[in-house]
Amino acid sequence: MKKFIAVIPARLGSTRFPGKPLALLNDKPLIQHVYEKTFQSGLFTRVIVATDHQAILEVVTAFGGEAMLTSSHHPSGTDRIAEVCRKLEFDIVVNVQGDEPFITREPLAGLLSVFDDPEIQAASLMNVLDEERDNPHIVKVVVDKNNFALYFSRSSIPYYREKSESNIYYKHIGVYAFRRQTLLKFVQLTPSFLEQAEKLEQLRLLENGIPIKMVLCDYTGWGIDIPEDLLEAERYLHRNSDQS
Repeated sequence: MKKFIAVIPARLGSTRFPGKPLALLNDKPLIQHVYEKTFQSGLFTRVIVATDHQAILEVVTAFGGEAMLTSSHHPSGTDRIAEVCRKLEFDIVVNVQGDEPFITREPLAGLLSVFDDPEIQAASLMNVLDEERDNPHIVKVVVDKNNFALYFSRSSIPYYREKSESNIYYKHIGVYAFRRQTLLKFVQLTPSFLEQAEKLEQLRLLENGIPIKMVLCDYTGWGIDIPEDLLEAERYLHRNSDQS
């Protein structure tokens, strides 16, 4: 039986939202919402917060979660979870972003299910994008007929020469799953040309011939990037009290 773990990277410093993991959402730190949603899914033998700051570690420990302190010099969340994962034995790790307080069991279960195929090395989530197709902060993905990623971009892709209501775009939701050896290989690879051009680390996998299986889901993703996003999340919670 495969051993699944989840690691939530949480960095205290953020250019657009300093101290974001500890910001309160409905009287609980944001990182607590993400941890509890992930843990309550019942899919993982361990859920661990990988953090660069003692304050986050202490908050996670105080609400009963598990956290590990990492270097403060990692260039990405994937590098941060790799530091933790080198010390652990598991089959599949899911990188749950620390600013996704409304993550649910269904997309996580769908993500893990594709690893029944022993050829799958890495997987991620996508959903149908209905609006903001030209927003560079929303990452788009195009896939082949078997739902393997062909390319990710901040641009609107594919480009439809003929505009139609039936044209389909997919939004990439940045929740990743890796086999242990694939994750550790990934962080040893040199940042690639397309990755640096688009500022999207997943392109490093594609440029090095590592396929990414994309899983279509209904979850739209809710990244808290700026303080205004937190206010919108508060309003969402008040409208949907069962989500708190």
